Parts: sequence; structure tokens; C-alpha cells
Amino acid sequence: MVDEEIVSERIRQIAATLADRAGDLTGELVQLYATDLPQLVNDDERMVSLLSASVYQNIETALQIFRHGIDPAGVEPPAAAIEYARRLAQRGTPVFDLIRAYDLGQAAMLDFGFQECTRLVDDAALLGAMMRRLLRVAYEFITRVVRQLVGVYQDERDRWLLNRSAARAAKVADLLDGNGGPPDVDAAEAVIGYRLRGTHLGMIVWHASEAFVDDALSLLESAAGAVFERVRGQGRPLFVPRDEASAWVWLPLAPGATVGREHLDAALAGAEAGVRVTVGDPGTGVAGFRDTHQQARRVHALALAAGEHCDRVLTFREVGTVALMTSDLNAARLWVASTLGALAADDENCARLRETLQVFLTTGGSYTAAAAELTMHKNSVQYRVRKAQELLPRALGDGRLDVELALVLCRRLGSAVLSPA
Repeated sequence: MVDEEIVSERIRQIAATLADRAGDLTGELVQLYATDLPQLVNDDERMVSLLSASVYQNIETALQIFRHGIDPAGVEPPAAAIEYARRLAQRGTPVFDLIRAYDLGQAAMLDFGFQECTRLVDDAALLGAMMRRLLRVAYEFITRVVRQLVGVYQDERDRWLLNRSAARAAKVADLLDGNGGPPDVDAAEAVIGYRLRGTHLGMIVWHASEAFVDDALSLLESAAGAVFERVRGQGRPLFVPRDEASAWVWLPLAPGATVGREHLDAALAGAEAGVRVTVGDPGTGVAGFRDTHQQARRVHALALAAGEHCDRVLTFREVGTVALMTSDLNAARLWVASTLGALAADDENCARLRETLQVFLTTGGSYTAAAAELTMHKNSVQYRVRKAQELLPRALGDGRLDVELALVLCRRLGSAVLSPA
């Protein structure tokens, strides 16, 4: 007969050991999800951050149960886990993905625990008792947490679907998906309350703050409305919330209308500081409805990669090439390093040299024009351009276009594509 107190003590030791590795274990589980549930990881930065927080808090809670002999029947899901379930419901992610994530997480954590058991314990009887305890308590904990989170998910999903915007979102998703042949335009327009036969300007609007912002969607809708007024749109905009801090927007434009950077900057001048906007090129009809949105989404991905370096407003017209290049951020980082060499270093000196070289190139290689734009003496521009060229791995004339594109990447994405200094 194995002494249950010895079992408890050994399990407490193992839980303490794993608790010291909670951050690393969180990273391993997120990597596991990247392989087995990529749809949860290939998401925007805020959702992935919330996923990581949920995993970390669940690990901490489970280990506290084992360390202190807490009855799992009385445990509540962590705050981040509850919020993550709510966000998945808002986005229409299948509840099966949530359940599957917990199944994978439980299996992985048990495996970590079993490895520690076999490392610390030689006695077969004690080892068997410890593993049985781990399995039983882990099962009770996960069963309770998942049951509660499925309830949270369903309640939030029901609430979200009751909102009229959710019905519009479902129809918009069908239009963007494009499967099933040409859509019934009249029926689609009736559901979404928006004219599809006209010219559209697609936008992604979101709040950049990681902290909860009260009534963020109202702030975003106001910002979208301000842009609509500035571009003198015709008809009624379409505003589709994605979650509590982001939305997809389409603005109906007059045929042949152009949208200048000055319109966007002026519209957002009075918006709340955390509001961010990405904009596609105008498109016509159902195809244009899709295309302008996809362009805005590509630029949105660029903005998320840039992080704090992100401009408040980014347009596909200005950064479309960069957005297309950064679908694989790691590949973009390697390409920048190969193209710029030492000039890609993430330090203040190289930043000044990159800025000067970029202005010099965009002004047609004119030292005088570059000096005027940078408000510097012409000799200072010449000095910086020479120093920048000395850091390049090849002569500027051998790959000028590549250098210009790499400099744009550095300016837009900053540390995300730069090399450690």
C-alpha cells in the first residue's frame, strides 16, 4: 500500500518544478497549437496574446491545485480563459476548436508531469499512484473548466448573434468567401443594408490599446464616419464589428472618386489616440467589395507586424508592395539583412543613415533636394549617404530598387525587420 501523503508530497515537488517553467511551458503549448490548431495562432496579435495569457493562467491554476491540494470541483476558469472564449464566440470560431485546445493542452501537461515523475521516482508502486492521481485530478479540472467555458462561449455567441450586426457579418463573410457561385446581390443588399453595385473603399479600423477600452466600437464607428464625411461618400457606410476592439468597414464612394492622404489624416485628427486605420484602393461591384477589403487586410497585417512603429493610417496605395512582401515576416527580415547588410542594424546611428539614404533616393539622388527635405546642410547629407553606402554589402548601383524597398520596410516595420545591434 502506497502512503497517500508521500504521493501528495512528491506531486507537490513536481508541480513546484513545473511552476518555475510556466513561461516556457506556455510557449511550448502555443507552438503545439501552431501545428495542430493553426487557426488559433494565425490570428491578429491581440488574439494570440490573449491565447498565451489564457494558457499561462490555466497552467498556473492547474499547478496550484496540485501544490496545495485544492479540490478541482470548486475551481473557476481564469480571467484570460473566459475572455478568450468570449472573443472566439464573437468571431464565430467553432467551439470544437476551444475544446480541442484544452484536450491538447491537458495531454501535453500530463506528459510534462509524467516525465518529471519518472525522473524523480524509481519505486514502481509510488510512480503508478502518482500518475493515477495526476490523471484523475487533471481530468476533473479540465472537465470542469471546459464545461464552464463552453457555457461562456455559447452565452456570448447567442448574445452576439442577437445583435443585428452579427447577421450582417455572416452575410459579409459569405460575400468575401465567394464560394457557391455569383451571389444574389439584391438579397445580400437587403441583409447588409449596403449597396454592392457601387464603388467601395475598404477599411480595417481597430483600437491599438492592449487594455480594455470602454465602448471602443463607438470610437471606431465615429472614426469611420469622419473618414466618410471627408471623402464625401454617397449612401450609407457598412460597419461590421469583428470583436470589441476592431471592425471591417466599407464606404460607398461616388464613381471615379479619389481618396487622398490628406482626407484620411484630417478625418483622424480628432479621433481617440488609440484608433488605427488601414485602407484599400477603391473597387467597384462585388469583386471590388472583396478586393478593397483584402487590400486593407494585407496592410492591417503589416501594421500589426510593425507594432508601435505603425503609422496611424496606412493605405494600400502607399505600402501595398511592402504589405505583399511581409506575408512572411521572417523571410522579409532575412531579405532586409541580405540587402542592407550592416545598415540594417537596429540602432540610432543606422536609423539616421537609413533615413538620409531613403530621402536621397526618393528625391532622385539629389543632395540639394534631400538637404532641403531633411533641413540639413548639403555636406551633412553627402557624409551620411557615403557612410550608409559603406555599410551596404554591394554597390548601390547594383541593386538600387532592392535597397529602396528594404529601406521602406525598415521605416514601416522598424525592429520587426531590423537586425539586433
